[in-house]
Amino acid sequence: RIRRGFDFFMKVTALWVEKVKDRDQKEQTIYDVSFNVDGTQLVVAAGNRVLVYDTTDGSLLQALKGHKDSVYCLAYSKDGERFASGGADKSVVIWKNTLEGLLKYTHGDAIQCLAYNPASHALASCTATDFGLWTAEQKSVAKHKVSSRITCCSWTNDGQFLALGMYNGTISIRNKSGDERSKIDRPSSSPVWSLSWNPSKEESYDILAVGDWGQKLSFYQLPNKQVGKDKALGFDPCCVSFFPGGEYLLIGGSDKKVSLFSREGVRLCGVGEMDSWVWACRVHVQHNQSKVPRYFVAAACQDGTLTYYELSTNTVHGLYKDRYAFRDNLTDVVVQHLSTQDRVRIHCRELVKKIAISKDRLAVQLPDKIVIYELCELPDSPESRHYKLKEKILKRMECNLLVVCSHHLILCQERRLQCLTFTGVKEREWVVESSIRYMKVTGGPPGREGLLVGLKNGEIITIFLDSSFPVLQLKHQTAVRCLDLSASRTRLAVVDENNACMVYDLNSKELLFQEPNANSVAWNTHNENMLCFTGNGFLKIKASNFPTHQRRMQGFVVGFSGSKIFCLQVHSMTSVDVPQSAPMYQYLEKKMFLDAYQIACLGVTEGDWRSLALEALEGLDFDVAKKAFIRIRELRYLELIHNIEERKRRGENNADVFLADVYSYEGKHQEAARLYKRAGRATMAMDMFSDLRQFEHAKEFLGVVGGNEGNVQQLIKKQAEWCNTSNDPRAASDMYICAGDYMKGIEIIGQNGWMEKLMEVARSLNKSQADELSLCAHYFKHHGHHSYAADIYTRMNDVKSLVDLHVEARHWEEAFSLVEEHPQFKVAIYMPYATWLAENDRFDEAQKAFHQAGRSDHAARVLEQLLRNAVNEKRFGDASYYYWVLAKQCLENAKDNVLDSSLGQEMVDKFTEYHLKADIYHVYSAIQKYIDEPFTSHLPEALFHMARYLFHLLNKTNNLPVGVSKAKVLIAMAKLGRNLGAYKVARHAFEKLQGLRIPVSFQDTVDVGSVTIRSRPFHDREELLPMCYRCSTTNPLINTQGNCCVNCQQPFVYSFFSFEVLPLVLFTLEDDISDEEAVKLIHMDPPARKNKGRWQESQSEAVQTLQLSDGPGEELENDPFAARLLDFEPGAAEFVPVIVDRSVLQSLRQSEVVIQKWPAPMRWTFFRNLMPDMTIAVDPQSFKIFAAEDYELLVLQKKLPFTHSSRHLV
Repeated sequence: RIRRGFDFFMKVTALWVEKVKDRDQKEQTIYDVSFNVDGTQLVVAAGNRVLVYDTTDGSLLQALKGHKDSVYCLAYSKDGERFASGGADKSVVIWKNTLEGLLKYTHGDAIQCLAYNPASHALASCTATDFGLWTAEQKSVAKHKVSSRITCCSWTNDGQFLALGMYNGTISIRNKSGDERSKIDRPSSSPVWSLSWNPSKEESYDILAVGDWGQKLSFYQLPNKQVGKDKALGFDPCCVSFFPGGEYLLIGGSDKKVSLFSREGVRLCGVGEMDSWVWACRVHVQHNQSKVPRYFVAAACQDGTLTYYELSTNTVHGLYKDRYAFRDNLTDVVVQHLSTQDRVRIHCRELVKKIAISKDRLAVQLPDKIVIYELCELPDSPESRHYKLKEKILKRMECNLLVVCSHHLILCQERRLQCLTFTGVKEREWVVESSIRYMKVTGGPPGREGLLVGLKNGEIITIFLDSSFPVLQLKHQTAVRCLDLSASRTRLAVVDENNACMVYDLNSKELLFQEPNANSVAWNTHNENMLCFTGNGFLKIKASNFPTHQRRMQGFVVGFSGSKIFCLQVHSMTSVDVPQSAPMYQYLEKKMFLDAYQIACLGVTEGDWRSLALEALEGLDFDVAKKAFIRIRELRYLELIHNIEERKRRGENNADVFLADVYSYEGKHQEAARLYKRAGRATMAMDMFSDLRQFEHAKEFLGVVGGNEGNVQQLIKKQAEWCNTSNDPRAASDMYICAGDYMKGIEIIGQNGWMEKLMEVARSLNKSQADELSLCAHYFKHHGHHSYAADIYTRMNDVKSLVDLHVEARHWEEAFSLVEEHPQFKVAIYMPYATWLAENDRFDEAQKAFHQAGRSDHAARVLEQLLRNAVNEKRFGDASYYYWVLAKQCLENAKDNVLDSSLGQEMVDKFTEYHLKADIYHVYSAIQKYIDEPFTSHLPEALFHMARYLFHLLNKTNNLPVGVSKAKVLIAMAKLGRNLGAYKVARHAFEKLQGLRIPVSFQDTVDVGSVTIRSRPFHDREELLPMCYRCSTTNPLINTQGNCCVNCQQPFVYSFFSFEVLPLVLFTLEDDISDEEAVKLIHMDPPARKNKGRWQESQSEAVQTLQLSDGPGEELENDPFAARLLDFEPGAAEFVPVIVDRSVLQSLRQSEVVIQKWPAPMRWTFFRNLMPDMTIAVDPQSFKIFAAEDYELLVLQKKLPFTHSSRHLV
């Protein structure tokens, strides 16, 4: 006996049935079944064979023979590559999905159950004494002993745990390696015959469903916690199987039925009834193109019956406006807001049989009760709502239709209607003449709502809950299928069993119109004159008496709100947005603007709103036009409407002018001009054409209506403006000049760079047009035509502008010629000229220019800034040059302030300071390049002497110049001294470095040098020791007194390139001898000397002798200067120079005297060359002294001291 047809809440269809028998036609018990992955094949364990069926028609595809005894269990891997079978012959056979045997292994007892791991695809095979784990990667099967017989097994979703059901009633939880992680000791010792993990991925933890032969169903979660209480089944469960989504549970057993349970264990309905025990039942789900699931169930029995079912649920739902309530998973109620898609789920945990929803009530009929819920707002979120329990009617009630009102429930049973309170008390009952086909709440006060009822005999009645007497509305000819009232309750739409939609006027009972091919109908709740209906795959919308317009749509329309249509399609409710463009245009054709606006408010496109607004505007319905333009945010037309309304309030009521304004905004200019002319407003038409740059039309219009010269000139200017903005500036300039507006014409010509045209305009102007001429000159100057600009300024006699022009163009010669004629502009010319010279590194000339401009402070600031930049950028050669320039500037300032002795002395002191810094930076530049750069142009001896010279200078200086590193000077002196044999100097330098903070990059060099220098001698090489040419004293390389002799304090005079000591002795003049007189005396021929030296020559007979004199007496007598060389106190603290008088000066030869001719007010410096054979040179620019060969080399290399990159040497 097989259950076919409908369960009351689920449609169950047996697609095919197969009776499995052996060759002798004996019934074969089927112990297990399994679907392949896509559900196209069903594998069946029948007798000692494995049968494979095609699920489409139940045909047997193949019978697999691999067992010698009964097959007890089957399992298909989740990847669909293979399946396994096990049986009483103690063997497990692995089959490919192509129905070929892959391998076989055995246990010591019969195989009770099999399960594939869903993640790793490992196979668990269980017997009475042990269980094994097989994987394709391992050759052997890992087996684990158990204390009781295993009857069933199941893996968790993630494949981490395996649940084993035991015959002694316990459940063992194993990990994927087979080790026991936990154990569930159940109160009952009844055998656990079937178990299964819930495959749902929505649960936060794994749920295990357990069926035992104590006729109970239990649920557990890891590790061993029971969920809920045991559910009594009333039969022994032989198989427990979840749906793939985990929403339902199939159970079959000794009751000879296959039953559907909720996942909480509540029985929902039966699937099939058999003639023997059900040993196995499995479910497979498929989804069609509309994503509606189709459930297929395979059930196997003791007598060999194999049945294949298809399950489909009926739709249980309710609708109130845009809130839709429907049944989900058979036990849940979901209330969906169709506009916002918000959802509220109510878990009823029992089978939901009926649903009714109203404004603030929800009624749910369960098998033995009716539950009423109340709609409430959440306190923390007023926009969100939920349903809370209000009442329960604990009665089992049967009905065909269920309706809920504010305080009552309405139950429909064929011809009987019952009105119940929420406590279950029957207040009223109505019995009608025919079966009720349709029922709907039409609204009303709470407790007195009205019901619209359609009967099978065609009657349509209204029942009020507070009245016992139904009211007949009208009598239709055929049975009613669907009804709906308009929003004002004055019109009724009826769909009958002939699929005709008829609309009646309830007041006159007159048939207004009818439409064919309808299965459902709904009035628009926002518009009294619009309804929609569906039928034959089309949705049709009808407004007033206009023809319908349609679109394709499947399903049944159940609601129409604004532009949203609610349509029931199979099992789901959909909300469809339908633009109301077609009915709106139907109203526009009839000039029914207000009705069209009401339709547009239901939902149309932006283009439709624009069409409505423009049509209403042309129809001078400004209220509708304003509302429509506001919706599309069209500010331009809103301004027009506001302007018209203001004019109307001021008393203007000329409709032609208003319509002309509208036409001009819409681009209908000729129509607007005709209306303006008809209304006597020709000037408005002229302004319109001018604003639109339609000057030809404007001229034609002037010719028609007539116009004066002023209007023509104004029109030309407007046309010129338009030409300028429309990329035709040449024509615009001509028009401006023709209209007499020279300034705008010249501006356009100048901006576009048309110099020839600008020159023509300038020549046509007279001197009185000064502004126009100035503008022409401005554009000539801007485009680089300075000669044209100069001609104009000359014509205007504008000397200041002419001066500014020459300065801006850097035409200095022309500017200087103007200064000769107009000296009042001297500052205006020489200041920018000096700045330009400084920017081009011509600082000497810039200094003169600043002075000519009377701004010496600018010259000083420029040099100081250049100096700071050079030091910061480590251009110490340039820094020495800038200090030398500052020093010379101080001398010039001292010379200019001869009368102010204090200021003059201050300038001289600054000269000394700057001169010293120039020397330091010049020498340090070579040292710094030697340290930081790989190559140098100086010899090691020269660099060594430079380092010593600089070291002595820095020791005498209180403030170390910015940028000068004493550490680098010592490093250079140490390295060069060690290489040249000046070990004492090197040792001294390394010792000094130990007390300084030196750069990290030199730390290792200093540390190593400090150690290695200890192995060197403690003296310097004699060839390096300097000698004083005044007292012939050999001096040490390191002198605490500085660059002077330790004996006579004579300052050493160095060649300012090799820095070797020159044989020069400083001498000074007596106070009454001027520098010029001293030079004249030196240039005079000296008196003859008796001896040229200390050699004495004598002759006697045949012998000539040459004798060196032992004392200086004779030499001192012959050379007065030599006599004064020793005029000092040895070891004195201060230097005493050689002071000469006129006789001594006259005795000196010109070639023996070296003179540093310092600029005034400095005195000249005189030296005596004690080695006349050595040629000495003095640089006339820097006043530095050199050995002649050094000076010649520097001149050729253009590397004289205190030179700049821009200084050219002659």
